[in-house]
Amino acid sequence: MTKDTNKTWRPATQLVHGGTTRSQHGETSEAMFLTQGFVYENAEAAESRFNGENPGFVYSRYANPTVSMFEDRIKMLEGAEAARATASGMAAVNLALMAAVKAGDHVVAAKALFGSCRYICETLLPRFGVESTLVDGTDIEQWKAAVRPNTKALFLESPTNPTLEIIDIAAVAEIAHSVGARLIVDNVFATPLFQSPLSLGADVVVYSATKHIDGQGRCLGGVVLSDEEWITDEVMPFIKHTGPHMSPFSAWVLLKGLETLPLRVAQQTSSAAKIAEFLAGQSKVTRLIYPGRDDHPQAEIAKKQMTGGSTMLAFEVDGDKEAAFRVLNALEIIKISNNLGDAKSLITHPATTTHQSIGEEARAELDISGGLLRLSVGLEDADDLIEDIEAALISL
Repeated sequence: MTKDTNKTWRPATQLVHGGTTRSQHGETSEAMFLTQGFVYENAEAAESRFNGENPGFVYSRYANPTVSMFEDRIKMLEGAEAARATASGMAAVNLALMAAVKAGDHVVAAKALFGSCRYICETLLPRFGVESTLVDGTDIEQWKAAVRPNTKALFLESPTNPTLEIIDIAAVAEIAHSVGARLIVDNVFATPLFQSPLSLGADVVVYSATKHIDGQGRCLGGVVLSDEEWITDEVMPFIKHTGPHMSPFSAWVLLKGLETLPLRVAQQTSSAAKIAEFLAGQSKVTRLIYPGRDDHPQAEIAKKQMTGGSTMLAFEVDGDKEAAFRVLNALEIIKISNNLGDAKSLITHPATTTHQSIGEEARAELDISGGLLRLSVGLEDADDLIEDIEAALISL
């Protein structure tokens, strides 16, 4: 067995070759090990495998060769010591938070979170005796005021879903470390190509690999990245005993997705910037949010911690839900979906889908109006997408 692990490679090379393990057959594409368990030569070999004297695979709920390749490849890109893959992005978020806390602990999180992430912080963690406080993530003073001696984790998305706020990761990391807490960053919107939270001081990075990493609407997946000690001592026992591990098939699909990630994200970001420029000049668009523009509310922070804009943008149309629905229903190329990071351009009405569950009051606090639309830009021709949006805006 041979493994490609050259950490001096640049990202595009790492994403094609990094972590690849080849069998005695010397296959070109990564092998898919669709197996639940593994066979041992004798009883002594099984014992030594289980007690850790002889490293190796014992059960695919713990680890699997194909899944390990995916973990090794993405940890090289992220610059992390260790990574563990999960069955979905939300499994990764839940795993990271649950592994960081116990009853009696406290979590501080940014208010601008995906609806399911807010559910974990506001509803699930308190059931297990973990208090949570939500703050305006862009206000560093609120982070400082919220932390307590028993705060064990700070959690944020940047850029946020769906309003693409940019949170100063380095500043929040400093606050977390002042009380001995871990900073967990959901880096989905930035992708590992445009932002490296660990280099900014974060302790844990999570991804929904369902999004850009797959990028073609095929499977679910997630990943948690951090230091080796925390992954081994806290994350692995949780995976072993609760079962959120990624399937070998999903890992194989995601390995294929990583190979083309730089090409796809570069094209999508270029198109997103072009569409944002178009939308900025439309009278029927009352608000435009795109991290690559100087008029973004946190443009200076974005320039400091991100190396590119985003494949995502948000815009508000003149009117409320009814106006937004007219635009959605008039689109032809761009499809209505709650997913993102896909090769196909996808548009979402957050107030009635991804953020419906958080309630009207919370949506108002986050400035998620009835007229707000979130656009995930795909690989279609940017001019075709602009013409599609332009025609839809005529419906207003």
